[in-house]
Amino acid sequence: MTTPQDPYSTPPESTKGGARAPPEAVYGSPPAGQAAYGQPAYGQPPYGQQGVGPGGSPKNGLGVAALVLGILALVTSLSVIGGVLLGLLAIILGIVGRGRAKRGEANNGGMALAGIILGVLGLLISVALVAVGASFFTSDTGRQLVQCLGAAGDDQAAQQQCRQGFGEDVTG
Repeated sequence: MTTPQDPYSTPPESTKGGARAPPEAVYGSPPAGQAAYGQPAYGQPPYGQQGVGPGGSPKNGLGVAALVLGILALVTSLSVIGGVLLGLLAIILGIVGRGRAKRGEANNGGMALAGIILGVLGLLISVALVAVGASFFTSDTGRQLVQCLGAAGDDQAAQQQCRQGFGEDVTG
């Protein structure tokens, strides 16, 4: 077993011309798992560098876009196009944003997940409205209303009579 070297002592002079020997020659090579001069070769990045991509700053744009589109999809889900289109975009961007967060290129994985969830909700509400509307217009009551309104044309009194008949059929 060797005795440890005093880290505060001055290294011995080399025999050639008074030049100093390199630190590795005096103190030996660093232990396994450590880089030269006591720096760890692995571990957490320095403070403020968490989730940083190769460019030096987090790439959070997709997560933010997924969240914004998810909120818009939920708000516009009553207009079928808005809910379906924006919901699909929110889901896609959210999945890509979550992938970046898992790779450490972004630090807003929760925001991307919220965008995915809101996008799915907006999409489901829009699809449900389409299904309800399609089932209504293919029902007998729906077809009767469409035929009655078509026959009424521009006559407001006839259109009102069609609506009243439809209301009685639905509630009656």
